[in-house]
Amino acid sequence: MIGQTIKQYIVEDVLGKGGMGTVYRARDTRLQRQAALKVLPADLTADPDRRHRFFQEARSAAAITHPAIAQVYDVDEVDGITFIAMELVEGKTVRQLISDKDLDLLSSLDIAIQVGEGLARAHETGIVHRDIKSENIMVTRDGHAKILDFGLAKLSPLQNVDSGKGTEEHMSRLATVAQTQAGMVMGTVAYMSPEQARGRSVDHRSDIFSLGIVIYEMATGRLPFSGDSPLDTMHAIAFEEIQPVTSVRQNLPPGLQRIVSRCLRKRPEDRYQDARSLVEDLKALRKDIDSGVTRAIPIGDRIREGIESIRGFQGSTLIWLAIIAGILFLGFILWLVGKRGDIWWLVSLVVVGMWLYRYYRYRGRRLLKRFVTKVSRFPEVKLISFQKNRATVVVDRMQARTYLRVNSLIEAANKKLYFGEPMVAAIRDDVGSEEFRRMLQEPGVLYIREDAFDSEGRKVT
Repeated sequence: MIGQTIKQYIVEDVLGKGGMGTVYRARDTRLQRQAALKVLPADLTADPDRRHRFFQEARSAAAITHPAIAQVYDVDEVDGITFIAMELVEGKTVRQLISDKDLDLLSSLDIAIQVGEGLARAHETGIVHRDIKSENIMVTRDGHAKILDFGLAKLSPLQNVDSGKGTEEHMSRLATVAQTQAGMVMGTVAYMSPEQARGRSVDHRSDIFSLGIVIYEMATGRLPFSGDSPLDTMHAIAFEEIQPVTSVRQNLPPGLQRIVSRCLRKRPEDRYQDARSLVEDLKALRKDIDSGVTRAIPIGDRIREGIESIRGFQGSTLIWLAIIAGILFLGFILWLVGKRGDIWWLVSLVVVGMWLYRYYRYRGRRLLKRFVTKVSRFPEVKLISFQKNRATVVVDRMQARTYLRVNSLIEAANKKLYFGEPMVAAIRDDVGSEEFRRMLQEPGVLYIREDAFDSEGRKVT
């Protein structure tokens, strides 16, 4: 089709091909601008009702105006060719950036925030994308993220398999379609929400689930759900829990895991209920990373994460927990029925209970000691002090790596803290000689690097 004119668009070059058609670079002769022209396969719009819905939804998507959404210029059918003309976005897809290892945590958060804001705008107008994935997010050379293909998702073959069957049969039929469509196995299937995989109705919360998958992929470099076949992948999406991002890649802040975990909950009502709430949490996390201060974990999240952490216990830990629970239960039964030895079991219960209380009551001290031990190994750390639940880490120079590692360690400690206020951490590289000497004289100094001051107690610069 190179050189062919479709309406007022002159086709100049091929940009890419996929299951939803071929994308061309074209020139709009009427407005004298470049455009991306997506020509759809004839079988996708062969049905009159389906074609009508496509035009209706594409025109609705064209009404959305937002910096994070690639604008739809035109949608039409000329000489049997159905096409959609869109803003030409120069740059790389998120999938390419991940493959090239060009994304760090802050860049990933920026992209997620921009995409979330674009989705929020679309959802407020009643438009659901239904096909958010790393290939459908383009990042320009100056770092602006753009969501592509609004108005096209419902035409995907994966969205039109008969869902009037049972869950397993539907998933099997869906997997068969995916297996025969180029690019679908590692594309759309891996980004489906559980309700999509199970053939149920979807709403804006399905986009939030898919965006959670993209965030997970950007942070770890891999997809959270995968299998040997499309059916295995869809089964994992519908029924299996993810491996936490903090265990896949070291030094990621636990706050990111909380956000991703909430996006990827199986039931839509357990996820973020709107994209703006997700964006607020992403912005708060980015602010925490920039400032080096870790905010307190809400009690509800701490309880939920505690329950989730039990699922991740190793076998030996579970065995010991089961033994302790069994001893306590057996002692309670013997004491309750009044058999011989009941006093001994009652005493045992009291002793075990007091030991458990003491263990968890002073858990904070042990967690702080471990935190100091790990942070003191960082070569740039000069001093660590702790006062009123606030750890101050003095460093030679600011590094993003230090922020991430300290925040990760402090949040990991807070997750295991059952008594007392959560700890917060501040990283400073602006401590002068006088302030440094004053910090040494105050209580709470837990670590001082040997070469941090001279023989007269003056800070070494």
